[in-house]
Amino acid sequence: MYRIWYIRWMGKKRKSPTGMSVQPEPLERQGKRVPAIFYRTEAGGEPVRDWLKELSPEGRKRIGEDIKTVEFGWPVGMPVCKPLGDGLYEVRTTLSQNRIARMLFYIDTRGRMVLLHGFIKKTQKTPDEDLELARKNKSKHQRGLK
Repeated sequence: MYRIWYIRWMGKKRKSPTGMSVQPEPLERQGKRVPAIFYRTEAGGEPVRDWLKELSPEGRKRIGEDIKTVEFGWPVGMPVCKPLGDGLYEVRTTLSQNRIARMLFYIDTRGRMVLLHGFIKKTQKTPDEDLELARKNKSKHQRGLK
């Protein structure tokens, strides 16, 4: 119910201090420094969204809260967000049963947080294959923007 009210209220034209009508910001950008989007494959799939759907509702909620923290507070440091090099960052989330989730992302030229890859971390170091997959997805996304 709250979401519907919020969208209706935020979507209305507002008046500036001078009394003139002002166009509302796009809904994806309102109040967010870097709105999050899912990386989309050439076939139209969204692997991060699919991975999130496999998690428990509580796990999705915790990851979503951490992504929201980055969206509204960018740049954010530890313990929520950590730079990995090459323009890649990770959102760090602790789930129930001592599991650790990571969402790898980068900030594109349009100022959006592109969620490239998500996984449950099982070792101390971020696995090289997960980093490589995120790098490949990043380069594919960048080629698509040009």
